[in-house]
Amino acid sequence: MSELLISNVSYDSGYAEQTVKDHDWFNQIGNLLSGQAKGLLFTKRKIKKFIEKANSLDPQLKTFSNELLVKKLRVKRKFIFHEGFTSDIIAECFAIIREMSFRELGLKHYDVQLTGGWILLNGKIAEMETGEGKTLTATLPACTMAITGIPVHIITVNDYLAKRDAEKMAPLYNAFGFSVGLIQEGMSPEERKKEYACDITYCTNKELIFDYLKDRITIGNQSGYTKLKMENIFSEQSKIDKLILRGLCFGIVDEADSVLADEARVPAIISSESKNNDEEDSIIKAYEIAQLLDKEIDYKITAEKHLIEFTEYGLEHLSLLTDSLTGIWLRKKWREEMVLQALTAIYTYFKDKHYIVQDDKVQIIDENTGRAMPDRSWERGLHQMVELKESVPITSQKEPIARMSYQRFYRRYLRLSGMTGTAKEISKELALVYSLDVVRVPTHRQVQRKFEPYMILETSEKKWETIVNKIIELNKQGCPILVGTRTVEASEYISNLLTQNNLSHKILNARQDKEEAEIILEAGQPGQITVATNMAGRGTDIEINKEVLIKGGLHVIATERNESARIDRQLYGRCGRQGDPGSCIDIISIEDEILKPHIPVMLIEYTTRLINENNKYGLILANLLFKFAQKRAEWIYYRLRMDLLKRDQKLSDFLSFAGYKE
Repeated sequence: MSELLISNVSYDSGYAEQTVKDHDWFNQIGNLLSGQAKGLLFTKRKIKKFIEKANSLDPQLKTFSNELLVKKLRVKRKFIFHEGFTSDIIAECFAIIREMSFRELGLKHYDVQLTGGWILLNGKIAEMETGEGKTLTATLPACTMAITGIPVHIITVNDYLAKRDAEKMAPLYNAFGFSVGLIQEGMSPEERKKEYACDITYCTNKELIFDYLKDRITIGNQSGYTKLKMENIFSEQSKIDKLILRGLCFGIVDEADSVLADEARVPAIISSESKNNDEEDSIIKAYEIAQLLDKEIDYKITAEKHLIEFTEYGLEHLSLLTDSLTGIWLRKKWREEMVLQALTAIYTYFKDKHYIVQDDKVQIIDENTGRAMPDRSWERGLHQMVELKESVPITSQKEPIARMSYQRFYRRYLRLSGMTGTAKEISKELALVYSLDVVRVPTHRQVQRKFEPYMILETSEKKWETIVNKIIELNKQGCPILVGTRTVEASEYISNLLTQNNLSHKILNARQDKEEAEIILEAGQPGQITVATNMAGRGTDIEINKEVLIKGGLHVIATERNESARIDRQLYGRCGRQGDPGSCIDIISIEDEILKPHIPVMLIEYTTRLINENNKYGLILANLLFKFAQKRAEWIYYRLRMDLLKRDQKLSDFLSFAGYKE
């Protein structure tokens, strides 16, 4: 891979990216076996030898001036070009970077961070426990790659984290003479181009993929960068000058599980406004017709509550209701789809769970992060149906111009790596789809996080009552408490209960996402109570002082199991960081929503009866049901991602056959 990156690509003369191969079964198995084979390179013995090499240079490097450190790192460029990224060369580069980091930032990389950096530079996923300093770890491969002239993208999940990390690490990069770019929402194409031209650029996954799609639109049906260069010579208006990126060279993905898996359920789509009065009239009419239909008689909602199907009687009834209408209503398939979308909006999409209404607009909530996504909209009229449901102004439908799945996009990097605290659950998927092997990095200090015995109550009412009592108990002790919820609705429900009990607290959900960093930073103060949705504050450390350490650290209360065990682990990881004390507990209910789509009603009722009778097997069975529901949900979402990848590939094949680049 180093040869591919260093020798075969000229970054000042080409739009660097990797050709994506068809993702068939044979390739999938090859990726998995290849990842496992490469993982053998990271034996404990080799890691120990690598760390010893880096540490042995410390005494000498401490005597060097800053200027000499810069010169020493620059000299490594020619060795990398001749020998590649060998273990010894990387160790020397990391040792120099670590010494400069201590001088410029006051932060010296731990041995485990050196290990993480080595894993990243070799194009793998470093699974590092939350709080182990992934931001600082990324500087090691970023600087090492930057000295070769290869553009580096450090990709994270939101604008705040990108800006924070870029500004915090800038003194280190600048000390070596590297320019640091930052991409933020709202930037003009000219500003973006300037930032991407830097040696190291911090950006979010969404901004990056959309900038790439804009470049694809600019390139159009050109078969290659060479043709663009020829056009640049003979045309006064060159497309080459309009390109935003320099290509996809080396990417480090922070929170890799969120970006490469959770975000990958839906494709990135660039759309244009499509104002059509007939379409709007059809949407309104479909919504009106949907309200005339009877549940169970005309249509049924499946157990998973994500699929609505017409009955035979319902299809006949729909035909009668639309008999006098013209236009699209004459087409059986279209009228059925329009009314199904309306029913979907009414019965399967809920306010403060799937979306919020803010400033007279429907804003989708990212279920993985708990954040609002004002720039996103649902397809095929669904968004407009939800707007009708909430009685807000109807927006125009969007007409897709360009689209791409995250899976196909990230596979185009010449070298891709990532870091996260929770990757083991999806390690096979990362290997199959992205050829990324997951390597576990040990913690710097022993984890002292304590797990209290989980509590499963028979009703939601008892669950919330128990949670409030637990909060009161901990608050009297002066412990900081973080209460994790799945939805905006649940966060506001527990907030109201706390207010009724005169418990001062702060709430963080999609409505307060602008204050996210400030709220999370204060969450570790003595006696502080913070209620937050799923992933709010991800990437931001909750700092605690000596007073809190004496009291046992931060206490985390999980109020519901998430559809992925990874999200639960992320919540638990908010406490007990860097060897600090901390504790967490699950206080959940058999009535929690995760069970309903995946477990038969009779089995849930039987388990509830056992819990009511204080039968010792009730709690065990309930926990097994929750685990099964999680596994089933994870499998469903995995299939959704794989199906999206297949559809994306078929669409690409079709366009290629038709003579289009993409």
